[in-house]
Amino acid sequence: MTDTTAFDWRSFLLTWSGEWADSLPDGEAQGEDDEAARRARWLGFPPASEERIAALEERLGRRMPPSYRRFLQVSDGWRHAGGFVWLLAGTADARWHDNESGLADMFEEYLDEDAEPAERQEADLWRRGLQLDVESDVTHVLMDPEDVDEDGEWAVYTWASWRAAPPERHANFLEFMREMYREFHGLRARPGDGEPVFVNDTTRKLDSQVAEARLEALRGGWERAGRALDEAREYGRPRAAGLGDQIRRLLGQTYMVYFEDVVTDPRYAPDLLPPLVAEHAAHSYRDDSTLTFHLRGADEDLVSLAYATLEQVRSGTYRYTAAGPFGEAVERARELARWGDTGGAWRTLMNALPLWEPLGPDHLAPLGWVADPLLGPLLSPERGRELLSTPRGGQAGEAPGPAAGPDPGGLAWLAEPDPGNNRTSYRFVLVEGVEPEELPGRLADGDGTELNEPMSFWEARHRSHDRREFSSYDDRALMAVGRAGTGWSFAFDGDPAPFHRQRFVSPAAAAGADTRAVVVWSGLRSRHGEPFFHLSVARDGAEQYAFTYADGEIRRSGEIPRALDPSRFLGAAEDGAEVERSLLEAVAGEFGVSLPRHALVHGRLHTFTTRSWTRPPRNGETYMVIRMERGDAGPADSERTGEDGPGSR
Repeated sequence: MTDTTAFDWRSFLLTWSGEWADSLPDGEAQGEDDEAARRARWLGFPPASEERIAALEERLGRRMPPSYRRFLQVSDGWRHAGGFVWLLAGTADARWHDNESGLADMFEEYLDEDAEPAERQEADLWRRGLQLDVESDVTHVLMDPEDVDEDGEWAVYTWASWRAAPPERHANFLEFMREMYREFHGLRARPGDGEPVFVNDTTRKLDSQVAEARLEALRGGWERAGRALDEAREYGRPRAAGLGDQIRRLLGQTYMVYFEDVVTDPRYAPDLLPPLVAEHAAHSYRDDSTLTFHLRGADEDLVSLAYATLEQVRSGTYRYTAAGPFGEAVERARELARWGDTGGAWRTLMNALPLWEPLGPDHLAPLGWVADPLLGPLLSPERGRELLSTPRGGQAGEAPGPAAGPDPGGLAWLAEPDPGNNRTSYRFVLVEGVEPEELPGRLADGDGTELNEPMSFWEARHRSHDRREFSSYDDRALMAVGRAGTGWSFAFDGDPAPFHRQRFVSPAAAAGADTRAVVVWSGLRSRHGEPFFHLSVARDGAEQYAFTYADGEIRRSGEIPRALDPSRFLGAAEDGAEVERSLLEAVAGEFGVSLPRHALVHGRLHTFTTRSWTRPPRNGETYMVIRMERGDAGPADSERTGEDGPGSR
């Protein structure tokens, strides 16, 4: 809370007045009062006597709040409070607003029937508030006698229709005046043609603060640097917002982050344009008319670079690069992320970060990587803080401890509800001693043996909808691939078709040619039918053992290791999620495998479509085929009868 009693109003107002006077162009025509104020270097009026203040309070029937009283004792009113209030009330002009503007009616019209009392109280401000604006650019300034703190201070509210925002609250009159002083600075910080350069003790202090904040940020002191930059930003100091935005973006904040001033500098554009463009792409819905709004002052080459980067981001082809040893680490990290090892990718970047070289003095950290389709998903608020806390760019400091990774390891996390509780069934194949890119050759046929480019789960699902023919017996899985720990690769399907025990054919034997393969399909929390769970293990192309739990029964084959014996886990009364967790922990322990949660849920991985997980139809069995015709013909369907085929487990 601000101590309003000890504040030196006279020094504050004298500083403001002098800076205002110096900011006016020589010879510019002023009104008589403004010209007198400029010569006197005083925006205020003579102090109000105690008698005048007492008369005001008697007229209004209320004692004035402390900070406003002390202001009046120094100046009985004020000119140019910020940029849009030209005259602020003293003892003679302060009056109850009494809905003079009609705004109470307007705000009440927007209230719902079930509006909270606080909302109705806010709308009633325009009836009970004390009006302080005397002359303004349609800007209202009201003190609220019902919004009072323990020191007797009244909150101040400002509102202007052209700002298209709710009324802005200030804790007290002192905070309001400080904000108006900052607004004055912000409007003068970029003088127009013919206007004097806006330089004074305040701007020099703030600019020195910005310079020190840059170094502090590179030393890893991002919190202190951020506070200093935010203060300078409130005063409109050039580049303060652009520097602070670099910190905010690495903390995962994207709203109102534009890297102002810095992004239009050709030195920094290659690293700052990509995250700015990526955020635009995520919310523009192909309307690119606003892209250049935040690139005002940029030359044609930079604008062209922005649109070229936008096309790369939308097509998923943008690739972040950096110079020197850090750039080499970026390439290694991308390769790790490509196969799901997001933890290893992050550690690779962090180990090389002290060697990162800024593109110039206003570059606080590498940022282009957040727009890279493979590297961007590595970012989390915890990791962003770790990066910002790491000394870099030639500055010394204490390195932070590693941030907690988002991957818990093992397989048990699959038993936990995901956001939206959509992952209630899933299946995966684990293959030992082969690389992820070899999995399509073991699990797919024909054109399916090629991996798709890395994409998110939902993008892969959307593209899979291009299929033109669907069969009730055809269960080809769209699977993401990657590394499942030391010596294993995985193929994972997080949204499988319903499980049909009579027709299911495990791909373990085909996947395990000349090696070992494990297949798991869990539906213990499935929304479709009865809970089920399947495990099969194959070596050198032949199944070693398997079990399937479905319809309340366990069917098994081969010699199942005791650690995986289904009778230890499955029964009639167990909680499905807890049983699932125990089974997954047993599988992970038996084979030493792990699936990367962060990559599967938030990352971008290669995908491919497997051959069907169900056997062909037997003689006499009927099934449905749906074929999507091109053009306006719509879907066509037909019923077919199957030939003799292999049996099912």
